[in-house]
Amino acid sequence: MFDSALDGWSETTLGKCADWYSGGTPSTSVPAYWDGDIPWITASSLHEFYLRDSERRITRIGLENGSRLMPKDTIIFVVRGMSLKKEFRVGIAMRPMAFGQDCKAIVAKKWVDARYLANVLRAKAPEIMGLVDEASHGTGRLQTSALQRLSIPLPPLPEQRAIAHILGTLDDKIELNRRMNRTLEEMARALFQSWFVDFDPVRAKARGEAPPGLAPELAALFPDRLVETELGEAPEGWEVKTLGNVAEVVKGRSYRSSDLQDSDTALVTLKSFQRGGGYRPDGLKAYTGTYLSNQVIKPGELIVAYTDVTLQADVIGKPALVRNDQAFRTLVASLDVGIVRPKRPEVSGYYLYSLLLTDRFQNHTYAHSNGSTVLHLGKNAVQSFEFLLPPHRILDTFHDAVWPMYQRIDGNEAENSNLESLRDTLLPKLMSGEVRVPEAAELAGA
Repeated sequence: MFDSALDGWSETTLGKCADWYSGGTPSTSVPAYWDGDIPWITASSLHEFYLRDSERRITRIGLENGSRLMPKDTIIFVVRGMSLKKEFRVGIAMRPMAFGQDCKAIVAKKWVDARYLANVLRAKAPEIMGLVDEASHGTGRLQTSALQRLSIPLPPLPEQRAIAHILGTLDDKIELNRRMNRTLEEMARALFQSWFVDFDPVRAKARGEAPPGLAPELAALFPDRLVETELGEAPEGWEVKTLGNVAEVVKGRSYRSSDLQDSDTALVTLKSFQRGGGYRPDGLKAYTGTYLSNQVIKPGELIVAYTDVTLQADVIGKPALVRNDQAFRTLVASLDVGIVRPKRPEVSGYYLYSLLLTDRFQNHTYAHSNGSTVLHLGKNAVQSFEFLLPPHRILDTFHDAVWPMYQRIDGNEAENSNLESLRDTLLPKLMSGEVRVPEAAELAGA
């Protein structure tokens, strides 16, 4: 509740300060409705606060036959689905887009700033979670009538915009770091692809050319000839190995729901993997159960997903490099996770991470998966993967090249953690008037 003495502030309800819309789904049996250029938001694709795109898109004819196009600055939130049992997802459209029936969309009235209102909903997520009902089919559901009664603190419009600007400044800094991290990881993956998949330095030397971008002493490490192996063309002298030859895989711990209680120990779970690979820090679960010493994961260690519940198999076999988390002293692998630990000092976790991201490894793990609704990797799926191992001096050089990139990534993630903490602290205080705009602007550097 805000302080009623605040100048010009009032209190209204969510139902009164926005127009409400329901979504829909074009028939999935009509191909002409899908794979167009209109983003289509669903409960499973609403992950970010700023909605710029979606995992699925519909066509113009699909829009006319089952959905609704909403303008930029529309607020979209999940009102139905299993995810509601754990979190309230809300986002604001940064471009026109459509949405499915498991979401609601609202368009702010002219006297309400859309980004301010979206941030109010983000701040009120715990309160909104308390409104979730259990539907007859066992999933969570938010009733429109309950949401429309939600209390909304409303400063004068200029102050709404100032509050949204301050929070947006923090969000922009976070997004800038994320974009930088994506670029750094793309650079590391491109280097791996060039050296260890496409063999660009070897092919250049075979043509009698100097490998572009490589110093002479580095170019000298690569052979000038490709030979045939059981894996196809390979640089002369490189060995065919299995992952089991160079790394061990430790499976994680099974657990009971009663073990998931407040603790300074956390499980690294299936939700710790981004779709397509990479680490998600919000996938940790506080854990009080037992575990083996080799199931403890140190920051920087490589993990791989052994299970997948996504429809597109976006997680099975995907790797991630675990990061430090200040909220927990100990991280433990769950049963869905395998820890990949190098046996040889020249084979670094960064090299193996890049290797596990290749199409060859992903195709291999998918071929070694079983299950219909839930996919599981076979016991030796990871260890049996065959690849070409370069000489250790090339591996050392690759490590030295990408190590600064991943250190920068870790630094950006640590900065984002601090920025998110500041934003989440300011959010309710700005909405209540406890912290006013000038003070918050100074803290946020806005």
